[in-house]
Amino acid sequence: MKENLRVLVTGAAGLVGAEVTARLAAAGHEVTALVHDNPVLVRNDGTPLETGAVTCLSGDVTKPRLGLPEAAYQALAAGGLDRIVHCAAITDFGLPDEVYQAVNVDGTAHVVELARAGGVPLVHVSTAYVCGERDGLIRETELDEGQRLANAYEQSKFRAETLVHKAQADGVRAAIVRPSIVVGEERTGVVRDYKNIYAVLKLATEGRVRSIPGQYEARLDLVPVDYVADVITEVTHRFEEAAGRTFHAVGAPLTLRDFSDVMAEYPPFQVPRFVPPTSFDAQRLSRRERLYYERVMTLYESYFRRRMRFDDSHTTGLTSRRAPENGQDFLRTIFDHCLESGYLGVPPTDGTEAGARPDVTGPHTTVAAQGTGSAAVAHGAGSAESDAIGADR
Repeated sequence: MKENLRVLVTGAAGLVGAEVTARLAAAGHEVTALVHDNPVLVRNDGTPLETGAVTCLSGDVTKPRLGLPEAAYQALAAGGLDRIVHCAAITDFGLPDEVYQAVNVDGTAHVVELARAGGVPLVHVSTAYVCGERDGLIRETELDEGQRLANAYEQSKFRAETLVHKAQADGVRAAIVRPSIVVGEERTGVVRDYKNIYAVLKLATEGRVRSIPGQYEARLDLVPVDYVADVITEVTHRFEEAAGRTFHAVGAPLTLRDFSDVMAEYPPFQVPRFVPPTSFDAQRLSRRERLYYERVMTLYESYFRRRMRFDDSHTTGLTSRRAPENGQDFLRTIFDHCLESGYLGVPPTDGTEAGARPDVTGPHTTVAAQGTGSAAVAHGAGSAESDAIGADR
């Protein structure tokens, strides 16, 4: 029987954060969800958390003391918490550097300050892609290996994790969880927000982008949202064993050849051609395809040439839950749900305005999420900036 814990979850309105919050509440813990302007927490399957199961606290991780009134902050810092689970993050790509700094870096610093002030154990949710553009085996024990970080998102998550490591050296007790590319539920493929890798899949399978610079042997690591939430919850429960360690929450890696082979099984899908980056010339694309490439695909381009594999020995040693073993079967589950929901399988109309942003959001995505354009390949499914500031991942 686990002890009842008092837990603060940042990013509780996000895809991963809502699932972690639901699990902690179901286990009987006293959960406080830090939210910005969305007091209704919606799970991955679209159902709201029961009223009264969680206490919502309006705040803002970008502000000192999490934007809380002094009395509320002091109540948390003065023995009011047993754990902090920090999920809040901006995961969209292509945003100004100052947005990533404010939410991902400064937000983490403010959470670390609370953990230090209250002596509260911290579970920090990072990303497996702090490894940047390294190839080969990426170990859980590694962080700064002199790697090139591909974009401002990765840079901000690297800086945030570095802050946590420095805080650990100063006495803050912390554990780190690094998800890879978070997608739908393992058994059904259901996902609340069609973002991240889904944007790429939509453009590719609809034939809007037919040629992509990439290596067929490059790997993408897709991980189910329920598995990620289970790992974070287990680390929270078993913090005494997890303290001071990092845990990769990753799936079965898929090569781009795997993606192509599975796509080819679906008659409605177009299958893109991956062209060696040294041979790719965007100027040879049609005007419409070039605009899709420049507006969306360039944000993801580096992920189509990386050949890493994530070690998860810490994770498998802590929890009995396992990620899907067969990446192609899991990808089929993802595609099947996307077809059933209508997100994929609808061909573009001939009247699509050249240069217009493609509709990559899907029928179940919030208006706020649609307003951000493309989203990060790496973990998360945070929606718009306004949601992510207080509570989204």
